[in-house]
Amino acid sequence: MIIVNLDVMMAKRKISSNELAELVGITPANLSILKTGKAKAVRFSTLDKICEALDCQPGDILEYKDEGESR
Repeated sequence: MIIVNLDVMMAKRKISSNELAELVGITPANLSILKTGKAKAVRFSTLDKICEALDCQPGDILEYKDEGESR
């Protein structure tokens, strides 16, 4: 299972959802879907822009957990 830690990175960088959505070029609603882990996919171009805006690596945002592990 893939865990999305976007909210954690946004808090570390002190950036709002609306600000990040504008920087990335996506709607706040789509950013919310990504933040909550409800997205089924993310484009590499979107991930690239998120990482650029937050000055981070994809692994700072996305994490793999075995289904049996607790968070």
